[in-house]
Amino acid sequence: MRWNAQAIATEDADALPGLAKLNNLVRTVQTPEFAGVTFHEVLAKSALNKVHSQSSVPFGWTINPYRGCSHACVYCFARPTHTYLDLNAGADFDNQVVVKVNVAEVLRTELAKPSWGRHPVALGTNTDPYQRAEGKYKLMPGIIEALAASGTPLSMLTKGTLLRRDLGLLAAAAETIPVDLAMSIAIYDPELQQSIEPGTPSATARLATVTAAREAGLPCSVFLMPILPHLTDTREHLDNALRMCAEAGATSVLYTALHLRPGVKGWFMHWLQRNHPHLVASYTEMYAESSYAPKEYRRWLSERMGPLMRTHGLTRGEEDPVTGGIRSAALGMYTGGDGERRRRPAGSDPSKMAWSAGATGAKSVAAPAPSGPRFEPSPEEPPPTLF
Repeated sequence: MRWNAQAIATEDADALPGLAKLNNLVRTVQTPEFAGVTFHEVLAKSALNKVHSQSSVPFGWTINPYRGCSHACVYCFARPTHTYLDLNAGADFDNQVVVKVNVAEVLRTELAKPSWGRHPVALGTNTDPYQRAEGKYKLMPGIIEALAASGTPLSMLTKGTLLRRDLGLLAAAAETIPVDLAMSIAIYDPELQQSIEPGTPSATARLATVTAAREAGLPCSVFLMPILPHLTDTREHLDNALRMCAEAGATSVLYTALHLRPGVKGWFMHWLQRNHPHLVASYTEMYAESSYAPKEYRRWLSERMGPLMRTHGLTRGEEDPVTGGIRSAALGMYTGGDGERRRRPAGSDPSKMAWSAGATGAKSVAAPAPSGPRFEPSPEEPPPTLF
């Protein structure tokens, strides 16, 4: 069925109030191919989002071609971003997906600005760029090509096996820029996975995608997160998970305990009450005072994971200090006066490098600062900048 036959006007009486506030809504689409999911196509004003941080790397850059996610992971930390459009962080996040149909074109324009510093750009740190809708909209090839053509490093975190479609494109990009991939695979119990991540591919399918990426010559880590207290933290589950990651060829494994921020906690606890009511009291106590699991639990988890990681010959990967995705290899590199990236020498002063960690933008004498102001997202955009 052709999607353009499903379009309804922006001023339709059924338009969602929050979306109606936007002057860039093109159409709202429903199709039998995605039963229960509504897509709201918008014209993006910007593609690059600047993410600020208090860490030693004070900002990072991301691209989010979609807002909302049909993977429907109950624990997803990005759920509260939907409330800006008067959508709820629960079912609406799963079923009302905003699509930036022109994101690749806007990105090319932004990357062509003389002020763009070719900082590493992360994808998949908010909502998944390879969720099912990508099979129809095909936004990622244009994004990858634009980043590669501009010499901008990219990192990708996804649960979508559709990543395999673009492995050739990513391998070609990796010949000229740093490309870092990670597959998020938290649940290795099929029944639990379908309950808490009902829209995701199976763990087996995702592990096969890790193998395909490695066979294409690309690094690919596994995000074994979140680890769910009393559900996926048993020695048996973790040992099996790490064995499967190692067999798939994972470059490294990153793990952490469940994090329940405001706006996510209520939705998760509702799921827990329905499916595992005997755990409600324990979770209520664990997350009573903080979004993070208690320090004692995190310490216990680390002590359990350490020996298992060593048994399976796995190293612990690194998160990007700002975006939360896989750390870009470019964060350890700099750009010389000839425009070529090189590994930063150990013990060197980043402030004296032409470019380091995408953080300060400091320039050496051999690398004059670009003319004009550095690129910033449109000031019209509310934080976080997603359109």
